Amino acid sequence: MLNLKDLCSGLPLDPMPPNRGRDPSMPHAPVRTPILTPEEERLALRNSLRYFPPTHHNHLASEFAQELRQYGHIYMYRFCPPVHMRAYPIDQYPCRTPQAASIMLMIMNNLDPAVAQFPQELVTYGGNGQVFSNWAQFRLVMYYLSEMTEEQTLVMYSGHPAGLFPSLPSSPRAIITNGMVIPNYSSREQYEKMFALGVSMYGQMTAGSYCYIGPQGIVHGTMLTVLNAGRRYLGSDDLRGRVLVTSGLGGMSGAQAKAAVIAGCVGVIAEVDATPLRKRHEQGWLMEVTSDIEHSHANTRHVGMTTPACMLCECPSDFHREAKRSKTPLSLGYHGNVVDLWERLLKEYEMTDELLVDLGSDQTSLHNPFSGGYYPVQLSFQQANQLMATDPAHFKTMVHESLCRQVAAINKLSEAGMFFWDYGNAFLLEAQRAGAAVQKEGGGATEFRYPSYVQHIMGDIFSLGFGPFRWVCTSGDSRDLALTDDIAATVLEEISANVTERVQQQYNDNIRWIREAGKHSMVVGSQARILYSDQKGRVCIALAINKAIADGRVSAPVVISRDHHDVSGTDSPFRETSNVYDGSAFCADMAVQNFVGDAFRGATWVSLHNGGGVGWGEVINGGFGLLLDGSEEAAKRASLMLNWDVSNGVARRCWSGNSNAYETIQRTMKEQRQLRVTMPFPVQDEHVLDRALQG
Repeated sequence: MLNLKDLCSGLPLDPMPPNRGRDPSMPHAPVRTPILTPEEERLALRNSLRYFPPTHHNHLASEFAQELRQYGHIYMYRFCPPVHMRAYPIDQYPCRTPQAASIMLMIMNNLDPAVAQFPQELVTYGGNGQVFSNWAQFRLVMYYLSEMTEEQTLVMYSGHPAGLFPSLPSSPRAIITNGMVIPNYSSREQYEKMFALGVSMYGQMTAGSYCYIGPQGIVHGTMLTVLNAGRRYLGSDDLRGRVLVTSGLGGMSGAQAKAAVIAGCVGVIAEVDATPLRKRHEQGWLMEVTSDIEHSHANTRHVGMTTPACMLCECPSDFHREAKRSKTPLSLGYHGNVVDLWERLLKEYEMTDELLVDLGSDQTSLHNPFSGGYYPVQLSFQQANQLMATDPAHFKTMVHESLCRQVAAINKLSEAGMFFWDYGNAFLLEAQRAGAAVQKEGGGATEFRYPSYVQHIMGDIFSLGFGPFRWVCTSGDSRDLALTDDIAATVLEEISANVTERVQQQYNDNIRWIREAGKHSMVVGSQARILYSDQKGRVCIALAINKAIADGRVSAPVVISRDHHDVSGTDSPFRETSNVYDGSAFCADMAVQNFVGDAFRGATWVSLHNGGGVGWGEVINGGFGLLLDGSEEAAKRASLMLNWDVSNGVARRCWSGNSNAYETIQRTMKEQRQLRVTMPFPVQDEHVLDRALQG
C-alpha cells in the first residue's frame, strides 16, 4: 500500500505500476455509450496520452484503447493507487499550506469506497458524478496540492489540472469548473462524446467540487422535506403511522431510509441494485430488507447472502401495513423495481380499498436515465446493464415505457388520496418526455401535475435564507464533531430567542436536528455535519467554531461548505428555482455571480458546474470550501463570504416577487448597513396591464 508521501509524488512512470484493471470486489459504473467515429476514437486516445512522455505511448496506447472500447471511457485503471482511500487527519498530508491539505482531505473523502458510488471510476454519487475524469488527473492534482504555496492557485478544467498559477494569498487556492460547454452544444449526446474524449466532465454538485460528505449530506434536507410535507399535505408533523414510498438507496438517495425514521414515519424504499442496498443495511441506515413482493408471512426471517442483504422480511405491503398500524418508525428496503412496488400498492388498494401509502416521491437518478440512472421494470438489473450497452435505442424505449407505467400507478394512487412530489431528480421532466400523463393544465414551463419539493415544500425555506450549511472536522476526531455540534446548537438557541414567528419553526426543527444528530450514527467518511441554517446562523456558527479552534477547544482546522442545492448556489428551473415565476427561472446569473463573489470574498476554493441534480444542460450550480484555522483572517473571510453567499439568492428571489424573500432581505439590510438591494414595486392593479395591452 502507498503512503501519502508517495501518493503525492506525481505520476509513477519509472517504473509504471502494474495494470490491475477493475477490482471485482467493488461496484462499477455502467458501460458508457458515446458512439464515437473512428477519428473521434483516435482523438480520445491521443488526448489521454498527453499526460505521459512519448516513451510510454506505445505501452499505454493499446491499453487505453481497450478501456475506451470496453467501458466507453479511458479511466486509466493502471494508475488507480493502491492506497487506503479515506479522509486522513489534515496534519498527515505532505504539503506547504493547510489550505491545500484541506482540499486533499476532501478529495480523498469523495473517493472513499465507503462514500463513493463507483470508486474506481472516480464517481462519487448520482451514477456519473465525477471527481476526476481519470486517475492521471487525480495523481497530478495531489502532486500540485503538495507543492502549492499560498501565492498559487490550482486551476481545474473539468477534472483536468491546468496547473498552478501565481495569485495572491487572499485568492482561492483552487478554481474549479466542470462542464462549461457552449450552450448550443450542451446536449446529453454531446456530453457523452466530450466525456469520452476527455475534454469535459459531469461533476454533479459536490462530487466535482470535493465537498460531498456521504449520505448525511442530504439526510437532513430529506428529513425536513418529509416533515414539511406532512405539515402541508397531512396537516401534522406527527408522522407516526404514516407511510412514505420512494426509490433509490445510492449516494444521495441513500439518505431516505435514515430520514424517514428520524421523521418518525415508515419509509419503504425500492432499490434494484443489491450493492447499495447491502451497504445501507450494513451501515445501519436501513432497518429491514425484502425481495419477495408476493410473500405475505408476518414473521421476519434470516436468509443467506444469495439475497441482497443479510436480513429479509415478508412482502413490503404486508410488513409496512403492520408498521403503519403500530405507528412504529421503520425503514424498509425493497430489492426490486419501484414500478412493481407502485403497481402492487395500487392492486392492494383496488382489492381492499385500503390505501397503504400517504406520501410518495422518487429519487432514481433520472438526470442520467439511459446510462444507469433508471432501470426499466421490464428488465432485470443485469439485463438492463447489458441492453444499455448493446442497444441504447431499444433501452431508451423501454425506459420510456417503464416511466409511463410508473406514472399511471402513481396517478391512480394520488386520486385515492396519496400526496406525491418530485424530488428534483428530473422524474417529472423525463416522464413528460416519455409521454406520461404528468402535464398540468394551464401550467407554466416549470410546472407539472405534481409539484417539485422546492415549489411546495422547500421553496419558502430558501426564500427565508435557510439552506444546507455543513462543516468537516479535519482532525478526524469524533470529539471535535461533538463539540462543534454543541457550539452550533447553542448559537441557534441564542438566535432563535429573537427571530420572527415565520422562521421560528425552522429554528426549532434545526435545533432539534443538531441536538439529536450524534445519536443517529450518520457519519460515513469524514467527521462531518450538515445543518440547515439561515444567513445569520451560518455566520455566527462559523465564527464560534473559528473561536473554538483559536482557543484550542477544537483540535484542528474545520472546513465549512454547503450543498450546491441552496439559496444562491444553483439555477435550476425544475428544482432550486422552480418557484421563480418572473420568467428568469431559466437564467443562470445568480449561480455564476455566486461563484465569482465567493472567490473574491475569501473562499479557499470555488467551483462552477453545468448539470447537477436534474442533469446536464438543465442546471448551472456552484459551491465553495473555506478553511477555518482560528485566525482573525479566517473569521473575516467567513463573515464576508457567508453573508454574500446567502444574500445573493434571497435578493434574486425577492426581485422575482417572493414575499418571504422580500421580508428577509429587508430585515438583512437593517442589520447590515452596507447592504443595499434593489427592491421591486409589484403591480397592484392588474387592470393597468389589461388596459395597456388592449390599447
